[in-house]
Amino acid sequence: MCGGTLVPMRTYELMAEIADRLEADLDGLVAEMDAAIMGTTPALATDAAMAAEASASSRANVRRFLAVVRRADDPPPPDVPPEALDVARTVVRRGLGSDAIYHAYRRGQQTLWRSWMNAAEQVATSGAELAAVLNVSLDLLFHYGDEVLGRVIAEAQREREQVLGGAIARRTEVIRLILDGAPLETAAASLRLGHDLSRHHTALVLWTDTPEPGQGALEAAALALAHAAGARRPLTLPAGVAALWAWIGSDTPLPIADLTRGLPVTDRNVRVAIGPTRRGITGFRRSHEAALTVHRLLAGNPEGGRIATYAELEITALAAQDEQRARDFISATLGRLADNTASAARLRETLRVYLEEAENAPRAAARLHTHRNTVLQRVARATDLLGYTPAERRLAVELALELRRRLGHRE
Repeated sequence: MCGGTLVPMRTYELMAEIADRLEADLDGLVAEMDAAIMGTTPALATDAAMAAEASASSRANVRRFLAVVRRADDPPPPDVPPEALDVARTVVRRGLGSDAIYHAYRRGQQTLWRSWMNAAEQVATSGAELAAVLNVSLDLLFHYGDEVLGRVIAEAQREREQVLGGAIARRTEVIRLILDGAPLETAAASLRLGHDLSRHHTALVLWTDTPEPGQGALEAAALALAHAAGARRPLTLPAGVAALWAWIGSDTPLPIADLTRGLPVTDRNVRVAIGPTRRGITGFRRSHEAALTVHRLLAGNPEGGRIATYAELEITALAAQDEQRARDFISATLGRLADNTASAARLRETLRVYLEEAENAPRAAARLHTHRNTVLQRVARATDLLGYTPAERRLAVELALELRRRLGHRE
């Protein structure tokens, strides 16, 4: 089984054969990975000892991944090789940031995947076999990479805190004062945080709806989002077992579209609320307050999506400040269309997109990946459940649909 889909045994056999081929030339593969990693992250090659540790980590990770592949029908947990933790601690002791680890893992993963694809093309006897092998393999590789990277970054963070001694306590104190609106001098507070508060700030709240996220998953996601926007390592503060606050600093307002593109490469359980970009200490606080508002709106409702920004949810957030009144409004406006059934949910989403597209059925069909006639049929059924045409109360219906989507169902 893989991702809930039955996988033919032939696929697993081919994957095992690919693993054997890669292990037979393990030295060559590791050499390619070393070259790619050092090219992307030259800081790891500053001396022979650190380069050797990085190479040992790559070798150990490849071996561990190939072992997982050989048991792909029932894969073991992606445990972190000791060599990977060793180099993470060394990176911190040499004064390098988690960026070096992140870039090294992603480049190494790309190199391994290219070699895997080349071997797969040699062993597969048909296009269907090749597609099946690559689909299952890619899921395994990303799962392994995300799990290991998260734990390695968490280990680096622990080492950093030991090296710095009480850094989290000092960071927490300063951030709490800022969020409480205390009068702080920008330069002094920036120095204590190691984060320039005079710049622009985009606040994030990262969380999972599971009680125990993968180790380091939230930190890895924050780092990936910052890199996607071309920014440096974000300032972070743990906000509980399954939540993390983060701030991305930038000289100019961040392109939010670039920021959101960084999420798909992270742990799929991680969700993110993004505040608007604001400048200075006041902006640091207000962006965070906006991100918390989005988090409150989406937490506990998987239908709300993995990532959302305050800009897209500002009106919804204002309307949902009194949640009980918002739910009463949803019920009164949507009637049976608000029911907690798969059929009603499908009709709500179709009507929402149809109204967003100015009642243009072909455009709505393209967004929903269905046929124009299907859209019109669903809109007709949704109208029957409403008891009136959406045009009669268009603003109320659009707001109720958005509130129902974001707030989810609650008994």
